[in-house]
Amino acid sequence: MKTEDIRICVIGLGYVGLPLARLFSTKFPTIGFDMNQSRVDALMSGHDATLEVDDALLQEAISKYGFVCTTDLEQIRDCNFYVVAVPTPVDRNNHPDLTPLLGASHTVGQVISRGDVVVYESTVYPGVTEEECLPQVERVSGLKFNEDFFAGYSPERINPGDKEHTVEKIRKVTSGSTPEIAQLVDSVYNAVLINGTHLAPSIRVAEASKIIENSQRDVNIAFMNELAKIFNAMGIDTNDVLEAAASKWNFIRLKPGLVGGHCISVDPYYLIQKAQVYGVLPRLMTNARRLNDGMGDYVANQVIRCMNLRGVMVKDARYLLLGITFKENCPDIRNTKVVDIYHTLSQYSSDITVYDPWANPESVQRAYGIQIQNHLPQQQFDAVILCVAHSQFLQLDVRSLVRGNGVVYDVKGVLDRHVIDARL
Repeated sequence: MKTEDIRICVIGLGYVGLPLARLFSTKFPTIGFDMNQSRVDALMSGHDATLEVDDALLQEAISKYGFVCTTDLEQIRDCNFYVVAVPTPVDRNNHPDLTPLLGASHTVGQVISRGDVVVYESTVYPGVTEEECLPQVERVSGLKFNEDFFAGYSPERINPGDKEHTVEKIRKVTSGSTPEIAQLVDSVYNAVLINGTHLAPSIRVAEASKIIENSQRDVNIAFMNELAKIFNAMGIDTNDVLEAAASKWNFIRLKPGLVGGHCISVDPYYLIQKAQVYGVLPRLMTNARRLNDGMGDYVANQVIRCMNLRGVMVKDARYLLLGITFKENCPDIRNTKVVDIYHTLSQYSSDITVYDPWANPESVQRAYGIQIQNHLPQQQFDAVILCVAHSQFLQLDVRSLVRGNGVVYDVKGVLDRHVIDARL
């Protein structure tokens, strides 16, 4: 297969798949496939609810480059380069859930033809592509891997809400199931990327490279969170300590905080489970995950402690949470740890207001059973907690939202010191 003959189908049109599909469409005939008809209809009307792709760029892709989104399998049968970009979540026990990935592999198996290539972008532990996904494609298609069809792996590196490090600017890792296919996959991605690629020697290496990116960050943040707990107990401001330490040239500058979202809070569990299959217990990663997963409850209890010190009644108090998305200036609510703050506080009071101008109230209600507001409430509260550093919150007179001896707690460390009572 030559690069000029490539016809791409991207399966999964979420935060990862849509930006990639839009980008591919500028160089190759591209179809986006998703099982969600309402999502497809919205995209074909020219709007991306995730805000990852600007409406003008999406509409240009449709009108100028012929980009099409569909739920119809028949429309993607003529493609020859399938890219799988579906979520890889964990279940309630933090075990990897490969259901979306295997479902997408079943879809590929229904349409793949001899000579075609399937490339996986979903974050997985080493071995999933070749041991789990491709056998599924084989079973459904009746074709033989590396004889009748071929595969690659190029892990996604999308950072939701980041308008600087967009998909075309991110250097991508690529790989293929044979040396020839590796070169083909690499050339396809290089055709649309500004900063090029890194060609890994195998699919398993490429899989491992992605999962350690997020695991490394998880461990680093866990260290900062542990420091925050230590210094808070000592009565020392953690941010002051980090500012002082960062005066050394080689200090790695990170901050404590809530670790949520689709990657950092999930991906380490994939590697942790696979490591144990080989008889290795990854203690550092496991402890980091446990520590980070507990930070929402810790923040809530710090707020309660602060209220007690100020003489504010905790029971039946009125609370305001500023933000519920997992990061700032982004509507993404996947695996947000703000809900842990909410649930801990709900043990003491039912009067909890969540204000987030970015999040979709229906999505939050459906995912977490929590009602939120998109507009600032016109009342005062006993405790205001800045959970997410949305730009709108930085313009607020947060102190005016507090009544009496009420407290302001800054999870993100972005508010002026004189308006807060405590911070993480």
